[in-house]
Order: sequence, then structure tokens, then C-alpha cells
Amino acid sequence: MNILSNKIASIIKQTNPQETSSIEIMQYSLNIILNSLVIIISSLLIGWFTGSVGETATVLFGFAFLRFMSGGKHLKTATACNAISITLCSSLPHLSFLIENQLWIINLSSFIIMLIFAPNPDANVRIPLRIYPFLKVISLMMVTSNFFICSSVLGLAFFAQSLTVISLPKRRV
Repeated sequence: MNILSNKIASIIKQTNPQETSSIEIMQYSLNIILNSLVIIISSLLIGWFTGSVGETATVLFGFAFLRFMSGGKHLKTATACNAISITLCSSLPHLSFLIENQLWIINLSSFIIMLIFAPNPDANVRIPLRIYPFLKVISLMMVTSNFFICSSVLGLAFFAQSLTVISLPKRRV
């Protein structure tokens, strides 16, 4: 993905060198866009093949929007992120039947985790501390909405995302 985003950034820079950002900045941005597209397209294709494109879209949207508000840990590589995200978004629609009778427990667990740990933004994102309470409230409102929507697919998506915001203090050895 780095090679492709570098080639695209170089072409953009050659086309308009004065009015574009550096190749490195464009490459970074393009990497984010391309990796997101890989996850979305791959997940939706798998959902289409398995007859669950609507549920897969629900997982993608629910997970991504809650992640945008609550933050969360990142995997070490884009490849790992892509693989785990595609697997998660493609498999949750097929696992949702397992928690239909326990949906309130999943929703409550997500709510408690968000209440305690959200938001947990990426260190590279510069969000003013004064915005944190709003991000927490929006995250909690999103999770709370599923008590009324009662979607097991959305409940699993919110639960999976809530696990990424957990940040435990590092132990000293």
C-alpha cells in the first residue's frame, strides 16, 4: 500500500508542485484512505458473497463511527489492521445470533467500558482535552441507542470497538 500511495502522491506532486503538500504528507493521507477502502470493499464483497451485505455495512458503519468518537488502540501494522478489520466486519454478522438473548449484557458491557475508558484517542491526534467530555457523551449515547434499536449486529460492533478503548496502566517491573 505504501508503494501505491507513494506513486499516487508523486503524480499529484508532479502535476501541481506549488499547491500541493509534501509527498510524505500526501502519502500518509493516501495510506489511510487506501487502507480504509480495502477494508470497506473487501468486507462488503465478503458480505455480498455470504448474503449479509446489509449487516456487514451496519458493522462497518457502527464500528467506524464509534471508533471516530471514542478512539482506541491501533495494531502495529496496516496489514494486521486490514486483516483483523476485514475478519471482524465479515464475521460479526454471522455470529450475532449467538448473543440475541444476551444483547442487554453486551450493550451494558460496552456502556460500562465506554464510561470508564472513552475517549482514548490516538497519540498522533491532537484533540483538545475540553472536547473529551463531548466525545464520551456521544460514545455513550451511541451505545445506549442500541438498548432501543436492539440490533445484535450493532451490539457486537459496539462491543468489539469498546474493547479497543481499554487502556490499563503499564506495570513496572
